[in-house]
Amino acid sequence: MIKRILAIAVSVLALSVTAFAQTSTRWGVTLGGNYNQIHFKQSDIVKVDRGFGPVVGLNGEMNIPGLGFAIDASILYSMYSSKIHFGDWKVWNSAGLNTKTVMMHNIDIPLNLKLKYSKLNGFENTLKPMIYFGPTFSINVAGTNSSDHLKYNGMNTMLHFGVGMELFNRFQVSGEYSFAIGESMRTRVLDENVAKNRCWSLVLTYYFKD
Repeated sequence: MIKRILAIAVSVLALSVTAFAQTSTRWGVTLGGNYNQIHFKQSDIVKVDRGFGPVVGLNGEMNIPGLGFAIDASILYSMYSSKIHFGDWKVWNSAGLNTKTVMMHNIDIPLNLKLKYSKLNGFENTLKPMIYFGPTFSINVAGTNSSDHLKYNGMNTMLHFGVGMELFNRFQVSGEYSFAIGESMRTRVLDENVAKNRCWSLVLTYYFKD
């Protein structure tokens, strides 16, 4: 089911390329944060607390006039953080590993299909609601030095869904939920148990051009 949703999202984004000649393009900067949890496949293997991380990068958006649709792409630096209580289990405690804050430094490339509601009798120039979804291609470039206990996945795909608003045709504020389809990391012991990121994010994008 997840693979089907991902295929539909990518197909819709690809088909939208044919409408580029009628689009208006603008660029902006994005700043925000996420609240992430490293979720192990065996949820009782170890206790994990969520952690905060920054999100910052560049965004490009193409609006399709008259349809209320837009597509966008970003390149973002995202830090995914969680606190893992390794010391609760003897297999790690005996190796001298206790509670550890794990941080993954990723380059994220999210693609979005947006639906903006703009039939508000002129009020849309002040506030315009929107919803969006799409895939995120996430590349891990660094992680907390736990090489004896953890193995990071170099590239992963996530799905995200979000809601937000556009203010004064210049700012976009959005909140989203994203989850990894493939593994984000795995342990090197206990049968190499797989873990995936599950993340809530809140971001602000400022566009230089209307």
